[in-house]
Amino acid sequence: MIEEKFDAIVIGAGMSGNAAAYTMASHGLNVLQLERGEYPGSKNVQGAIMYANMLEKIIPDFRDDAPLERHLVEQRLWVMDETSHTGIHYRSDDFNEAKPNRYTIIRAQFDKWFSRKVREAGATVLCETTVTELVRDAKDKVVGVRTDRAGGAIFADVVVLAEGVSGLLGTRAGLREMPKPQTVALAVKEMHFLPEEVIEQRFGLKGDEGCVIEAVGTTSRGMAGLGFLYTNKESISLGIGCLVSDFAAMMESPYVLLDALKNHPSIRPLIAGSEVKEYAAHLIPEGGYKAIPQLFGDGWVVVGDAAQLNNAVHREGSNLAMTSGRIAAEAIVKVKSRNGPMTKRNLALYKAMLDKSFVVKDLRKYKDMPALLHTNSCNFFTTYPRLMSQAAQNFMRIDGTPKIEKEKATTAAFIKARSRWGLVSDAVRLAFAWR
Repeated sequence: MIEEKFDAIVIGAGMSGNAAAYTMASHGLNVLQLERGEYPGSKNVQGAIMYANMLEKIIPDFRDDAPLERHLVEQRLWVMDETSHTGIHYRSDDFNEAKPNRYTIIRAQFDKWFSRKVREAGATVLCETTVTELVRDAKDKVVGVRTDRAGGAIFADVVVLAEGVSGLLGTRAGLREMPKPQTVALAVKEMHFLPEEVIEQRFGLKGDEGCVIEAVGTTSRGMAGLGFLYTNKESISLGIGCLVSDFAAMMESPYVLLDALKNHPSIRPLIAGSEVKEYAAHLIPEGGYKAIPQLFGDGWVVVGDAAQLNNAVHREGSNLAMTSGRIAAEAIVKVKSRNGPMTKRNLALYKAMLDKSFVVKDLRKYKDMPALLHTNSCNFFTTYPRLMSQAAQNFMRIDGTPKIEKEKATTAAFIKARSRWGLVSDAVRLAFAWR
């Protein structure tokens, strides 16, 4: 096994782990990154959205060779009932800029590219290696790790835990609690392959332009959930996710929900004739600001999904992961530059820097939103979508019925919902949560 001592050990080669390892290595630190997969991204077949600004702060010229799919010029938001969707969309030619703001990516390819950059920066990357234990000294300070490889412990001044939301190392070591079912979502996703020209025709795109659809409604069967569709160059990433606690309580299968989404009249034409080649399931932290654990201690910091740093309200995860990894690395570099030990007191700098970033500011602002959506999920994901569809259909269907009668019927439906489900209360609470 490796005998030398490292400045830092990074556990995990996802977005946050790669950001941390690259940033430290590019500042001259001796970094070891450990990944349990065959290669970085080998366990991740998902498509995703990557936010350019956050990666630019780490690798300014990433567009030169990163495996990017499409830059996004259109966002659609749908509220769906069983047969229809009511939606808004925003599309702007401003997003056809020289340096686009958002891209779709395929993580298996992107993570491999990111890891190559980590190696080029000077870090040692060791795959097919599972960290089994944190090593502590007599004062309970983390000083290294043990793995499933033969040999003894590997030592470092600091360990960065970027093991994802389902990583067990931190929980077994008592650094944070096991994520609760009500703070974690299970998302399932399929990759539907189509010719590039077919995707462009169906979504009104040209060249590398891309479109994203996010949908809520009856497809989640009364549970707090989100459906999503991302356009890649020659594939469509289609999936849906709901809280683990809801799946358990409702005895629903995520695969059933995904099949319902695929066969919805609004989705089915978009994927018609496609070939499904890949399937993935993964956990997403959904607890928001109130679920963030202790982020640092003597000899360790935690970043990304392992730290519950995911903005469920705005469906943002990779940008928070990359930013937290970069900020943790920058804090470690600063402590190193002062020849300071990696104590809890010194590593508090990471939390202080993170608190000043958009990551914590956004999560703090919307700290009550997850609970509101989850506790009133039947309203937001069943009753209101049906009411919106009914109101729209009453407006659009011309059948000789006097408009006044249709208006009365629509008003009566909303009054009934207000009485039964607290429509006004939900609207007021939602408005205050977004303030």
